[in-house]
Amino acid sequence: MANHDLSDHHNLTHEELKFREHTERAGHFIKIDLFRSAREEFKAALEYKPGDEQCIQGIAQMNTNIKRDARVVYVVVPVVLAIIAAVVLFA
Repeated sequence: MANHDLSDHHNLTHEELKFREHTERAGHFIKIDLFRSAREEFKAALEYKPGDEQCIQGIAQMNTNIKRDARVVYVVVPVVLAIIAAVVLFA
């Protein structure tokens, strides 16, 4: 399998290799919900292929995911703190 991957990359330029590396890494980060890291990889990929629509859309999607996750945290944290406070006060 590794030999096959190496032969696929053999005819690519340095810029194409780096672009592919960053976009593949972004995909891996997305699979484990590391949206900030994925966004940074898409940004890094844009340095090698400016204006790439896949990366621009990826950055936009990661920003949406980050905002969604932040909203969840803003709701969950106060609830958890209220529960802790109630336990401390009534225990």
